[in-house]
Amino acid sequence: MKTFYVLFLIALSITQVNAETSIAILDFELNDLTLKPGIAAEINRTASVRPLLEKELRRAGYRIISIDLAAQHHANSGFGYLFDHDDVAATLGRTAGADYVLVGRLHKPSFLFAYIMGHLIRVKDSQLIGNYISETKGGEEKLTLKGVESIASKIDKDLENRYTPPPPKHGLLH
Repeated sequence: MKTFYVLFLIALSITQVNAETSIAILDFELNDLTLKPGIAAEINRTASVRPLLEKELRRAGYRIISIDLAAQHHANSGFGYLFDHDDVAATLGRTAGADYVLVGRLHKPSFLFAYIMGHLIRVKDSQLIGNYISETKGGEEKLTLKGVESIASKIDKDLENRYTPPPPKHGLLH
């Protein structure tokens, strides 16, 4: 019986070590307050944030959980609803089997800069774990990527602290 108990504890510890933290990332919404809101370039930039963030968090070893877009739209009662209602976002993540859910927004108050924003919610108790903001100046793809890397780093610091952003590519910051 003792041997069984020891083997059980070893198996349990191995399972816990190998368990990946899972994150569901909802589509980011665009909050464009400029005089020309919702232009194609901003819609495309907003749509690029989730896949870029998923890629960075995967590189850090997180398991990314997909949430059906129809389920996300069904749970969303209007602009900003999921961003402001952690409990509803947590229910989406829980249903999908995620440990955490990230609700995001690209907030653009000016043509000169925008903010990539995210709320990380622990699904088991609907608690807001982190409120993240990264400012990007300009709309270039490389600047959006730097903002996403900043958000990924902030998320990881609150979870497992193992993310290292990729080194800058030659000429990226010039």
